[in-house]
Amino acid sequence: MRNLRNFRRSLLTFPEELHLTALAWDVANDAVICTFGPTENSSLIELKRWRLSNPAASEPNGNRFEYIASWDTPSPHPDFSCDQILSIHSLSGSLAICLVLKGGDIVIVRESPQYGEEKIEIVGTVDAGISAASWSPDEELLAILTAADTLLYMTGDFENVADVVLTSSDFQISNHVSVGWGKAETQFRGKGVKALRDPTMPEKVDQGLPSRYEDKSSTISWRGDGAFVAVNSLQSGPRRVIRVYTREGSLESVSEPVDGLEGALSWRPAGNLLAGIQRLEDRTEVIFFEKNGLRHGQFDLRLSKEETDDWGSSITLKWNIDSSVLAVCFKNRIQLWTMGNYHYYLKQEIHIPVCGASEKPAMFTWHPEKALIFTLGTRNSLQSLEYIFHVAGSSPSPPSDYGVVAVIDGKNLKLTPLRLANIPPPMALHELSLVSNAVDVAILEPNKSSTLAKIAVLMSTNIVVYGWNITAKPTQLPFSLVSQAVPSVKDHKVSACSHPVNQQIEFSNDGNIMLLQSCEIGSTINAYRFQDKSLKLVKSTNHSPILGVIRSISITNSVPHLFNTGGEVVSDPATTSSSDEKRLASRSLVASFPSSTYKIELVSIEDRASDPNNISVDGSAFPAGTSIAFGLTYNGALFANERCLTKDCTSFLLTPTHLIYTSTQHLLKFVHLAPVSDLEIPPDTPEADERCRSIERGTKLVTVIPTTSALVLQMPRGNLETIYPRALVLAGIRRSINSKKYKNAFLACRSHRVDMNILHDHAPQDFIADVALFLDQVQKVEHIDLFLSQLREEDVSQIMYKETLKPKALNPGPKDYHGTAKINSIESKVNRICNAILGALQLRRATNLQNVISAHVCKNPPDLEAGLLVIADLQRNQPNDAERAVEHICFLADVNRLYDNALGLYELDLVLLVVQQSQKDPREYLPFLQKLQELPIIQRKYAIDDYLGRYNKALNYLHDLDNFETFKSYAAKHSLYEGALRLCRYDENDLKDVMRLYADHLLRESRYKESGIVYEFLNDYATASESYRLAHLWKESLSSATLVPLSDVTLASLARTLADSLIELKDYHAAATIHIDYLRDIESASRLFCKGYFFADAIRTLGLHKRSDLLEPVIEIGLVEGMATMTELLAECKAQINAQVPRLRELRIKKVEEPLAFFDGGGGEANGVDIPDNISLAATDASTAGGGTLFTRYTNRTGTVGTNATRQTSKNRRREERKRARGKKGSLYEEEYLVNSIGRLTDRVNAVGDEVGRLVVGLMRMGMRERAKAVEGAMVDVVALCRGCVEEVFPRVSGADMDGEKGKGEHSDDKKPAGAEGVVWDSLEEMTQQAGRSREKPVVKEFERLSLF
Repeated sequence: MRNLRNFRRSLLTFPEELHLTALAWDVANDAVICTFGPTENSSLIELKRWRLSNPAASEPNGNRFEYIASWDTPSPHPDFSCDQILSIHSLSGSLAICLVLKGGDIVIVRESPQYGEEKIEIVGTVDAGISAASWSPDEELLAILTAADTLLYMTGDFENVADVVLTSSDFQISNHVSVGWGKAETQFRGKGVKALRDPTMPEKVDQGLPSRYEDKSSTISWRGDGAFVAVNSLQSGPRRVIRVYTREGSLESVSEPVDGLEGALSWRPAGNLLAGIQRLEDRTEVIFFEKNGLRHGQFDLRLSKEETDDWGSSITLKWNIDSSVLAVCFKNRIQLWTMGNYHYYLKQEIHIPVCGASEKPAMFTWHPEKALIFTLGTRNSLQSLEYIFHVAGSSPSPPSDYGVVAVIDGKNLKLTPLRLANIPPPMALHELSLVSNAVDVAILEPNKSSTLAKIAVLMSTNIVVYGWNITAKPTQLPFSLVSQAVPSVKDHKVSACSHPVNQQIEFSNDGNIMLLQSCEIGSTINAYRFQDKSLKLVKSTNHSPILGVIRSISITNSVPHLFNTGGEVVSDPATTSSSDEKRLASRSLVASFPSSTYKIELVSIEDRASDPNNISVDGSAFPAGTSIAFGLTYNGALFANERCLTKDCTSFLLTPTHLIYTSTQHLLKFVHLAPVSDLEIPPDTPEADERCRSIERGTKLVTVIPTTSALVLQMPRGNLETIYPRALVLAGIRRSINSKKYKNAFLACRSHRVDMNILHDHAPQDFIADVALFLDQVQKVEHIDLFLSQLREEDVSQIMYKETLKPKALNPGPKDYHGTAKINSIESKVNRICNAILGALQLRRATNLQNVISAHVCKNPPDLEAGLLVIADLQRNQPNDAERAVEHICFLADVNRLYDNALGLYELDLVLLVVQQSQKDPREYLPFLQKLQELPIIQRKYAIDDYLGRYNKALNYLHDLDNFETFKSYAAKHSLYEGALRLCRYDENDLKDVMRLYADHLLRESRYKESGIVYEFLNDYATASESYRLAHLWKESLSSATLVPLSDVTLASLARTLADSLIELKDYHAAATIHIDYLRDIESASRLFCKGYFFADAIRTLGLHKRSDLLEPVIEIGLVEGMATMTELLAECKAQINAQVPRLRELRIKKVEEPLAFFDGGGGEANGVDIPDNISLAATDASTAGGGTLFTRYTNRTGTVGTNATRQTSKNRRREERKRARGKKGSLYEEEYLVNSIGRLTDRVNAVGDEVGRLVVGLMRMGMRERAKAVEGAMVDVVALCRGCVEEVFPRVSGADMDGEKGKGEHSDDKKPAGAEGVVWDSLEEMTQQAGRSREKPVVKEFERLSLF
């Protein structure tokens, strides 16, 4: 779909005394090496350099050439009038120029000779003469074919390394694969053999007969990698043969016989084909050979017999460096052919002015590094031309973005509006036949002033303009509006343009035609307008060399822009026909690119109010007067004005809202248009960002159609693919929602399978306010139901289709960048939408009854009862509609649930209507319904609620039936005590009966505290005391026991039992209180106080009861035992900290420095497992040779899929959980275990702080100062250690890191593995959370020291 457009042209003409004979590129100096002579009149060879970057090269009287050297070359043979240059090559490695002459001399010219070297030196001579020569692409070998049919290989130092003789015996070497055509053994033999012909036999078998234009020339061509060389020569017979040799000089293959084969040969640099010329009786073809010598396709050069005899009698072929273009060189013209989808297109024909008769094609050479730059020359002229691949298409500005693309193919113009018909090339919707080969084509889409699309075709001497009614049905052929020669500029006040050549044609947005012509010096821009079915020249201006005319994609900007060789984009109002003074202002600079660019696109907006399409995807507009020029360089750098956006671009397009480009990473990216400084390139995350999408390798952009959200791509092989990227689709949907075109947005969601929740979520308040408008636009009941059925609670504008356009690029107002504020409410989104739609459907119930039912059913949770009530109302008032409504609701919801809900409405007629839509057997439900029908109203409702399991409601109806015994049994059966208490709250007797049942139930359920309270409420103190005892509530139990009343012995027994249970619970203070108050055992009470470190209470008790004799045996012994226990505990804590903190530090260092070894659990090489360094730490089920996944490396098991499946069992999970709980040293769980252990130790130290304080005070009071000091010192040391390790064990994490960890774990459950690997997953997640937000750093309580030490 791409054409070749002339981008740059330089022309030089020579005086008669100069005779150009050879050309070569000098890549190092960006110049062309030219040789003048020898000629019949002079044997002098002059070597000169033409620098393309030299400003004087384009001046009429400038110094166009740099002199290099000159020398005389006499004729090598009396039969030759002069010698001939067969090959000239600039050697970049040695800064020398090598010339190979037909007479046999090999000349080297050194521009900067070293000491002992000559500037001009004949490094070798072939006595027999030379027929052809060619350097290898790496300049290491020179292949020479002598006149004696000998192939020589010479090195860069001109040493002969191979000498191969070309003989007819070479034909026997090539082993061609043959199907037996022409062989007697494969011919059909049988009855009626004379009347039948074998279909496997061709009508003619080539014998290798010569062409009638045979010139006996020879050609050498290297493959692009320099591994093989092909030689096309004439063998005695005569037969022309193509031989393929290796780099070492051995014969690889010989071509099959081809009649009419000529001497032209060019090996495609890609290496797959060799191109040659075949003359047939009625046509001339370019034919292709494979490396093995077999034919592989061809294409016709489309020459008439007259053209063949005139300028097509001598042809040469040249492939460009990237194999994209084949140059076919004739005597006075060059044709450029490209291939796509196995069809060859004639893209350009360059005419060359030739002085005098010439029997040889024009001199032609491609640039060895830049694919579309070449130089061609004749005897008295020299041209350097640069072409670019260009898609001739219409503007992508809606609503006229029909995606019209024109493809040039010689005298055929292929037209396809891709928005209406996606026809793959080489086919097209319409083909126009032209009078001559097209040079360029431009398309103007329909606009307000004209409903016709216009197609301007530029040829070498004339312009043809076609009109096309694209929207007509059926489709119509384009018709000619204007066909005339290029209008002359002689009547205008501009200098005459010498040797003008038509380069480019373009439309301006106001319909004028801009023609770019190249002259020998500079360029000319001609502006034409339509007048009386002809083109009238309006303006003509001369410029320094212009590279192209740029048309803005903004329809309001009719001023054309020019792109010059200095990388500047300037507006040129002088070339427009408008009389507006503003348009006639002087040229202004729009952008200046820092690097040379070959493709320019411009987006500009001059008047915001006048352009209704000047709206971004989210409703905002560019600032007035904004202009951005985008340029692409040859090395893939994409610029926006002076800013470089990316360096890996391969093609790009512009829309009024997006920059779209493809990258070398095979990604398609979308950039929201904004001021240059705000342009944001999306990351390479096609799975997470709608602005990035993966594409096939080598894909190029063709055109974009924003109206249909379509993007047309061309694959490397040439076929087209139309895609609908999410970025364009969502942009169109958001634009429709902002402009309240809900139907367009809905249809786009429906066509492209976009979640329809975006209709609401993009602008919630607007949607709720415009629900009636939404219903009016969508209209169809089925479409409204489709919308309702897809509603869900998630905000898809945040989780699926998150807006990627920055608010600052949108000129936001007081509202948010969606144009409306988000609704923050705890109300269900689905219910809010359904309620809004139900409210809007109140007046449309007759036409949208189905939608009313759908809105009820689609609520969250479904409001089936409301939907059934609607049907019940219909059943009473509109019986005919009720059945249809029931069918619909049964389609939306489970009919069994509907049956239960209908029963719950106590409408048996409705129940019957619903159940008839189910698969239930009438013998099942009819007797049940009949039985219900016979029951009284209250009893029927009780039976229905009991059947449906609505026991609370059934209990209410049972209470109304005044059957208290049944009521009590029903409440006890279904544990409905709270409801029963509520119903019996005004009847004291019934309330007590229910309370008794409730208390017994609580006692059975082991809810002892509540049962004791209820029994005490019922004055059953004995049972209440027992319930309190079981709940370890000793105060309530003993107080209830005293109210029974119990005997002293029984009460003492109860008190002893309670005291023993409290001792087991380590509640020593309460147990001691019981011993004092109820058992009168002062000694035991004092011992219990000491056991709980309540020494002050123990001493007080002994003093109160005058038992000072127990101070030494009870208090002192208790203090000694408490000190021993506490000292041992503090020593253990200190030892634990000193052991675990260094180990934890070591693990964390290892985790950072050697993560593989850390997650291997310390196994690694010690266990004989060699862990490679290229294994990702990401969890996977794939088996690897280097230790498997992170989890299989830990378990040292790298089994098959079967064993992996076995590991995902609950048994292995339990085993792994036990490993995690133990936290064995060297295991994967050790770090988690150590962190949790230190956390528990800190909590324990905080808990014993008060006990240590009471112990120290007790020791001091009993005169044990040194012991008290020792305990206090041990406690101080442990607290200090805890304070010192807390910061290290529980590091502080910043808020940003915490948010990042939170984001990573939001959807971790979706990827969580099962079985034993799930335990590892949980452990890693736990450690991540501990390092982040969930585990707070423990606070170590301050220990208050005594000031007595």
